[in-house]
Amino acid sequence: MRIRYRKPSLKTALGLTAAKKKLKRDLGIYKVTGVLNAPKNAKRRVKRAAGWESEGAKLFRFIARLFK
Repeated sequence: MRIRYRKPSLKTALGLTAAKKKLKRDLGIYKVTGVLNAPKNAKRRVKRAAGWESEGAKLFRFIARLFK
């Protein structure tokens, strides 16, 4: 069992979030947004494969921001 770092929202506790997601899945909205978001997701995957989110890259970007 995972320990939660914050309490769930009221919508989540009432099940509204799950119902909304189920409705979107049933209507096929996620298939449309999947097609529309494909370029952004591809860019994110390329950056991740290149090590953009590695600890060294994050540190380098942080230091670069300090001296900007």
